Amino acid sequence: MITRTFGNRGGYLHVLDAEVPAASSALQADGFAMVEGVFSAEQVAVLAAELNDLFDSTQPDVRVADAPKDDYVDFRYGAFNHSPAAQAALGHRGVLDVVEPLLGEDCHAISNTAWRNRAFHTRSMSEGRNPWHIDAGPHVPRPADVPWDDRIPYPVFAIGCHILLRDASVDSGPTGFIPRSHTSGRIPPKPDEHGMISYQGAGPAVPLGQAGDVVFFVSDVWHRRMPTGPGDDGRFFLQVHYGRRDIAQRVRPTGVVNHVSEQARERAVTARDKTVIGLHLPGFYDG
Repeated sequence: MITRTFGNRGGYLHVLDAEVPAASSALQADGFAMVEGVFSAEQVAVLAAELNDLFDSTQPDVRVADAPKDDYVDFRYGAFNHSPAAQAALGHRGVLDVVEPLLGEDCHAISNTAWRNRAFHTRSMSEGRNPWHIDAGPHVPRPADVPWDDRIPYPVFAIGCHILLRDASVDSGPTGFIPRSHTSGRIPPKPDEHGMISYQGAGPAVPLGQAGDVVFFVSDVWHRRMPTGPGDDGRFFLQVHYGRRDIAQRVRPTGVVNHVSEQARERAVTARDKTVIGLHLPGFYDG
């Protein structure tokens, strides 16, 4: 675990020698954790109402020009810019107390997307639209025959969390995680004929939470939305990704928010000309 100590220690990261929440330790060891009852029923109701209003009063923000609009119907980006309750949720101590020991006390939200998945609307593995994936990284890429030395705590650079606004049943297709896969240094392997993968003999773990619970996961843990069942009534949650202070926010695309003058933009002709000055195509965290 780490801490960002300011004052006469220069604001650098140091090893944290203090007791931390069990969920923080689980995140570091397994790559995911769930904490029950972080948000009260009243807080859930207010947040759900504001996010429902956001969905009902705005159109999807299609950020890839040639992508089907249907790909964006279930999402609303930058939720904290629209919802006071979403902004308050970002700073909830029940969330920050879990992520700060891994990212530092000055970590920040790098993206914040509201999800309202429609019932019976899933992207199946056979369609190649809902694969096992990682959100970023791997941050320490390695060949399969180079194991991680467990004497060194595995570094964590970004953590996602799902603030559940609706109970998650098996049929709703909750997110499944492969324990310890974030330490593999690799992307997920090709799944078997049943769409399943494993790491060090462990298959998917699927936390089933209730409204008000929070599911946390490390950015480079192997995960995916699991298949839905006949009782699927959709999913509804606020997703927040927190990153170390060193990682830039990506709430808005770099084409919209950047440090680039118009003159510099005009001089950038090739794709690499643009990325080197910070103008990137939208990626996973861009939202």
